[in-house]
Amino acid sequence: MSDLATDGSGTAEIGEPEPVVHRELHWRIWVQLPLIVLIVLLWMLLWGTFSLFSFVTGVVVAFAVTRVFYLPPVELSGRFNPFWFAVFLGRFAFDLVVVAFQVAFQAIGPRGIRRNSVIAVDLVTRSDFIMTLTAVAISLIPGSIVVEVDRRQSILYLHLLNVGDDNAVTRTRLKVLSVERSLVRALGSMADVRDTGVLARSGPAAGIPAVHPREGAGS
Repeated sequence: MSDLATDGSGTAEIGEPEPVVHRELHWRIWVQLPLIVLIVLLWMLLWGTFSLFSFVTGVVVAFAVTRVFYLPPVELSGRFNPFWFAVFLGRFAFDLVVVAFQVAFQAIGPRGIRRNSVIAVDLVTRSDFIMTLTAVAISLIPGSIVVEVDRRQSILYLHLLNVGDDNAVTRTRLKVLSVERSLVRALGSMADVRDTGVLARSGPAAGIPAVHPREGAGS
């Protein structure tokens, strides 16, 4: 309830809802905190020293960047599951090693890399945070890179090496959705956990069945 104040004439004035303003300010700071911490860490790594001066200047730069180059705040789910995060890291490291050997074998093999593809994968979550992490994880695995992102529809467009048939496209799409599901289990909201679980039980019918094979080793 708003506070009432009276001036000398006895007229009542409605005061500002200070608690609401304070809560909104605290929420904005909390939402922007991960970005500020990341900018400070990048600034200190850029200077190659972890000192009080680099920390203070990093904080100043972080607040300047977030104020001048304003971006919509990334909404976090507020949950973190250490077990599923460890599972994601283990699977990611395994895929990184295995696929690196596969791509190296394809590159030096007698047939080489003859057919590339660009596919679209419709993610389940609408979280910018999960979508970004999924795109980064997929791009770090050799042989695949995200070339475009449709933020409104949560669609990732991937360029893939040596993928030219529908079965390979389906396997790749399921792999991307599996990475998304692992990240959701570790960092996503309970609603996303439920939705990705339902999709996993429903089978490989999700995503956009689009593949555009192209001849030659070039993209």
